[in-house]
Amino acid sequence: MKSSQRIKSIQSRIASSFVMLVLFTALLLIFISYRLSESAVRETAESYTSELINQVNANIQTYITGMKDISLATMNNPNVREYLASSEELQPAELAQLKAKISEYFHSIRVSRKDIASINIFGEGGTFISDRTNAELNPYIEVSEQPWYRQAQENKGQTVISSSHVQPVIKGEYRWVVSLSRELSGITPTQGLGILLIDLNFKVINDMLSKLDLGNRGYVFVIDSQGRIVYHPQQQLLYSNLKTERLEQVLQDKQGGFVVKEDGASRIYSIKDTDFGWKIVGVFYENELVDNKKQMQLSFAVAGLLCLGLGVLFSVVISRNLTRPIKKLQEKMMEVEKGNFDIRVPVGHSREISGLARSFNVMVSKVKELMRQIMVEQEFKRKSELNALQAQINPHFLYNTLDSIIWMAESKKHDEVILMTSALARLFRASLSKGKELIPIATEMEHITNYLKIQQMRYQDKIRYTLDMDPELYSYLTLKVLLQPLVENAIYHGIKNKEGPGTITITGAHEDHMIVFQVMDDGIGMDEAKVETLLTSSGGNQSRNSVGIANVHQRIQLYFGANYGLSYTSEPGAGTCVKLLIPAIHAEERREKEGELP
Repeated sequence: MKSSQRIKSIQSRIASSFVMLVLFTALLLIFISYRLSESAVRETAESYTSELINQVNANIQTYITGMKDISLATMNNPNVREYLASSEELQPAELAQLKAKISEYFHSIRVSRKDIASINIFGEGGTFISDRTNAELNPYIEVSEQPWYRQAQENKGQTVISSSHVQPVIKGEYRWVVSLSRELSGITPTQGLGILLIDLNFKVINDMLSKLDLGNRGYVFVIDSQGRIVYHPQQQLLYSNLKTERLEQVLQDKQGGFVVKEDGASRIYSIKDTDFGWKIVGVFYENELVDNKKQMQLSFAVAGLLCLGLGVLFSVVISRNLTRPIKKLQEKMMEVEKGNFDIRVPVGHSREISGLARSFNVMVSKVKELMRQIMVEQEFKRKSELNALQAQINPHFLYNTLDSIIWMAESKKHDEVILMTSALARLFRASLSKGKELIPIATEMEHITNYLKIQQMRYQDKIRYTLDMDPELYSYLTLKVLLQPLVENAIYHGIKNKEGPGTITITGAHEDHMIVFQVMDDGIGMDEAKVETLLTSSGGNQSRNSVGIANVHQRIQLYFGANYGLSYTSEPGAGTCVKLLIPAIHAEERREKEGELP
């Protein structure tokens, strides 16, 4: 009765411990996964907004730079300078001729630039030149009192970019524009000859910014250095005070953006400064970043409950199977402790305990015969090491290839499925080699060719390969599956991390009674410290591919001796070359020596 209670207590403790562990892990993973997903979406949206604003800045900068270039060309135009500087000395006919040339020059610029609304010069003596010969000044407007005119005079030849405004200086025209103005100086910088005015059609900026997509409610607006609105999708609402904007906070911001919380919702401002004083601001709403937020929460909750339910079920089953045969196994092991090696533990139905029982029975039998079988075991150990080393070569390749075949089948790429499946079948047929340790090099080359075909189909244009093998080598023997781990390492650690496609070159030659294989790639390469660790598998931080390479090296040395194996040369950014040395063993000579030929 006590024993039964003790076993039940152990079972209850194991089950409850598993349940608590699963519950804690599930809740933690749900919380972390949801936060990471939400954070990833936010970062993606912020990055997208930043890139969008940078592109807008580049486009606007292009327009403004073009206007500045036009203003500079105008300042250096000899006709313009002659007209403004010598207007009082020239005859009316000469002045009219110069004015016509300048107007034609301006007109040609405006025609070639659809974004420019008008180009005008206002001379100090009241002279006026436009890109249109029939243009007249608005008699109700004093040009010298316009903000862009006064600012140009105050800046003494420096370019002034205005905010968006209605331009009323031309009679009968009231265009919405952004103005560039600058003072044209004479021989000395203090001698002002007039003001150049270039109006940029505001529709260009409006069309550029109104088409930007920042969600259902997100938008972009532009202000100048004084906080005046250059562009806003709801500009009329701002002017009529039906909508407010954080203009003061935008002007003072030095961090490139800020977050505003209003009515339980967060608005994220992303700000970009331009070279000419404007600020481009992108605004998007945080609750639009995850439009399926409730669906995500429900999915994570369902997944968590499912994991918890499965965890409870498995905990009960595992604890019951573990505790039932423990006592019986313990009693038998106590007899072995007393020296009774003839004991046998009955194999029960519990999978875990059955494995322990079988292992225990095998161990007892092997101990009795250990001394007699030392020599046999040594040979068995050598073969077991070879098989174990070969068995470690990447089984994940099969899983990944099958995943690729499934993906192609689902995509109805039937030809590719046939090609990859055929290559996979030929690859494994070549690798089996009827259980032989030594195989013809022709079989090894068939194996690596099919492997490369599969990898090329998986990575498409990422991988190219070249095989340069002396045909005379095909009748020589090699250990099977030597080249695949080397090529796999070249793909996963050399070419996969490289930008653009990469090439693998495999060569083979007969040199001084040895076969020399080389596997070269033009990938990212390695430093000297990494190369030194490739042929050892003792490091705890070794990757699977480097362990596979060490296995190849050990297999060669176990079978052929310490004079053979692998050697690496590599430089960061210059690719990697691995040389493989094995003795030259001809297939016919080998069969004659073993008596397989008459």
